[in-house]
Amino acid sequence: MKAVVFNLGCKVNQYESDGIMAELQALGFAVSQELEYADLYVLNTCAVTAEAERKSRQAAARALSKNPDAKIFVCGCAAERNAAQFSEKDGIVYVSGTAKKSAVATAAKELILSGEISKRAEIAPIPKEYEASPFALQKKTRAFIKVQDGCDNFCSYCVLPYLRGRSRSRSFSDILSEVAAFSPDIKEIVIIGINLSDFGTTEGGLAELLTALSGRVPRIRLGSLEECVITPRFLAAAKENPSFCPHFHLSLQSGSARILKLMNRKYTPERFLEKLEMIRASFPDAAITTDVIAGFPGETDDDFWQSYEFVKRAGFAAIHCFPYSPRQGTAAYKLPGVEKSAVLRRAHLLGSLAEQLKAEFNHKSIGEELEVLTEDAEGETSGYSRNYIRVYLGDAPKNKIIAVRPKGLYKDGLK
Repeated sequence: MKAVVFNLGCKVNQYESDGIMAELQALGFAVSQELEYADLYVLNTCAVTAEAERKSRQAAARALSKNPDAKIFVCGCAAERNAAQFSEKDGIVYVSGTAKKSAVATAAKELILSGEISKRAEIAPIPKEYEASPFALQKKTRAFIKVQDGCDNFCSYCVLPYLRGRSRSRSFSDILSEVAAFSPDIKEIVIIGINLSDFGTTEGGLAELLTALSGRVPRIRLGSLEECVITPRFLAAAKENPSFCPHFHLSLQSGSARILKLMNRKYTPERFLEKLEMIRASFPDAAITTDVIAGFPGETDDDFWQSYEFVKRAGFAAIHCFPYSPRQGTAAYKLPGVEKSAVLRRAHLLGSLAEQLKAEFNHKSIGEELEVLTEDAEGETSGYSRNYIRVYLGDAPKNKIIAVRPKGLYKDGLK
């Protein structure tokens, strides 16, 4: 039998989807992550925005169009938020939430043994401790490794603490066991979590984890961080680790102090800028990337232009800019919104600035030696430098770490 595990959403979801794939493969399924013909589909859903939730619902219809007789299993944040939007649909036989995603494979095993499965929804309670899960199926040269789940921040726009629960961290021993099980083909790991900056156990936090992982793989990259994690101790641990890739994704969300307060973010623009200066003092060539929300409720033109000018001054290497998406149940949902046309205009302006800043950052590396991990790409080989610049390399061999000197700007990176 063939199973498709189709992922929607963040890197943590992708890691969990890869774990489900590993379990299904162990049960004898041929597995794929592409939405193609299969006997069984697992949809790992997202609810971070209304659009992500819509795409999650849409994926079920797309699966049925590939095989009207298929059995569909749904899990993840959109199902946690509203199970009925899936359980009432034809073809969907099993719905679970963000906890116990491995139960999907157990339900699939029932299907194999009995030839049929009763339609049901099982939304398990979100655990208070970190929930062990199968090691993810290794598919490429880069591997995600999840070390933390949940979030205690309760930003006023974000639904994730209600869907993922409170912050909890994975033990060092379990993390190191998974890294030790990687094949030699894995040249880079990306450490991820729902709120990675909150990672911490009795063995230590992110600084100690970087030290423990030193030398175990050629390259180590970190997922999204909050500014609070940028301390002299953390930067020293990163600098001492020869595998560390100097790419810091620090979530900004707004460059307006007033809007940051409405968002329940715990810093000011000035403090955020101090953290950028600390990073650049330790890693002069670091890529610092960010997220920015356009049109948060109550954002005036003045607030927006403060944010725009801050982003320009910060000199980010890349920006993920997106329009505010109301999420029922959050504090911001009750606030009066910004006119849609204004939201879209602001998002467009930030997007244009993002392209400009990215080109400026990439231009600095023309003629400089970069270490690139080569990967598959459409029509030609490409890969990422340690500081996260995409470099296109023609017909260079795949899955190699090579030194190159880029000649110029090309597509979304360098040639």
